[in-house]
Amino acid sequence: MQGFYPVHARLYIAPYYVLWQSICNVGYVAAVTAAAVFITCSAMLPAGSGGADLSRKETKMAEKRILMLVGDFVEDYEAMVPFQMLGMVGHTVHAVCPGKKAGETVKTAVHDFEGDQTYTEKPGHNFMLNCDFDSVDVAHYDALVVPGGRAPEYIRLNARVIEIVRQFDKARKPIAAVCHGQQVLVTAGVLQGHTCTAYPAVKPDVEAAGATWCEVNDTASNACVSGHVVTAPAWPAHPEWMRKFLEVLGTRIEP
Repeated sequence: MQGFYPVHARLYIAPYYVLWQSICNVGYVAAVTAAAVFITCSAMLPAGSGGADLSRKETKMAEKRILMLVGDFVEDYEAMVPFQMLGMVGHTVHAVCPGKKAGETVKTAVHDFEGDQTYTEKPGHNFMLNCDFDSVDVAHYDALVVPGGRAPEYIRLNARVIEIVRQFDKARKPIAAVCHGQQVLVTAGVLQGHTCTAYPAVKPDVEAAGATWCEVNDTASNACVSGHVVTAPAWPAHPEWMRKFLEVLGTRIEP
């Protein structure tokens, strides 16, 4: 597909193809990913592009290198969906975990919202790492993603994790965090003066860190941009969170 269609045409067509393949061959998580990518990419298409005018000229996007910090029992969707979405639009994502190397996996947890007073938790997929944590050099990356789940509770105790987050913040490189991922940003002390959102139970931590709280909407589907920091409350916000993150990254699809 890449060799024959302009960028915006590829973004229009690819989600349909991936969604069909996902439903036939892979299953629910990949199908959810494809649907979220379709929403994100559709929002980025030029107005009135409809079925994609193949006569338009191709515009090159600058590829970004993105670091993702995960750990055991990271939230399944919040790791896998951004990893796949960012790769699909042409960026390189390196997923790392303290104490683990490329080729190893982390276990994930599926957090769902089923009418209880808090989220439910179920076993998720194993998520494979593709880079060594010990080899991370922030200078080689353009942005950072911190998914939620259980992992932030303990990876924020790792001094190197906190150092990495602070280096991204000092360089004002884009930082995207979702759900409980903001716990890592709180511990790193990088939220002072920002406006951000998170899973509602993290609100006291966010405010104590000196940030202004952005309310979560009824469907937990909103995202918040504050300078170089992009936050969201949970995986239902993936389309909006990733759309805003791509904007902060400078990823644009133009005619």
